Amino acid sequence: MRTVLVTAFEPFGRDTENAAALVCAGLPDQGRFPKRPAAKGNRADEETGSREGEYRVVKRVLPVEFRAAVEELFSAMDEIAPELVLCLGQAGGRRQVTPERVAVNLMDAPIPDNGGFQPVEEPVSAAGPTAYFTNVPVKAVTEAAKTAGYPAELSHTAGTYVCNCVFYMLLNRIAFTPANEATKPLWGDFIHVPYVQEQKNVPQDKPSLPLGQVVDTVRFLMEETLGRMEETMWEEKEYEDFGM
Repeated sequence: MRTVLVTAFEPFGRDTENAAALVCAGLPDQGRFPKRPAAKGNRADEETGSREGEYRVVKRVLPVEFRAAVEELFSAMDEIAPELVLCLGQAGGRRQVTPERVAVNLMDAPIPDNGGFQPVEEPVSAAGPTAYFTNVPVKAVTEAAKTAGYPAELSHTAGTYVCNCVFYMLLNRIAFTPANEATKPLWGDFIHVPYVQEQKNVPQDKPSLPLGQVVDTVRFLMEETLGRMEETMWEEKEYEDFGM
């Protein structure tokens, strides 16, 4: 069974609710995902007749604070040892669910975080690279969601606020945690969600989507990612078996 850590954020700014937290709460605690074609060569699948994988979801709500959010994310990762981490954030004004492709090494806060910290043109990590790309095949995953009729669109910027900081440090940790016999492969991405219609005090001039539709979209993205992870891991195992 795959373990997925899904995080969201508490309310910030003038909002009394955070759409990401509502979506996170609406996700299933466990489920099944379809294995992609390459996994059909898996001998275990052939023996059991299984073409599906199982997963469980562990949920956490992070503070909207640059430092504390990263600390709590890492603490949850240490506790849970997930194979996939999906961080959700609210992007009021966007019209679709937007998986992110790039995290940049920049903190430039338009407003203070909930702890009163407001960095301006500061690096997330003084020793880190300028940017990281997610190791999730996010373009293909997003296209699959669009083809299936979900309101999804690929995004190339997670901004420069707490969302991007968490995304950057997640990818930094992945970059410095190579998979081996003792360490599971780890994938991670950030997904921004728009306001949801059931949310309290949504500005009338901002677009929003029904909560159920956003939950279903994020669930599809998660399960599609798990399927592609399964495929990738099996292909890597085949290379090892053949000494390639």
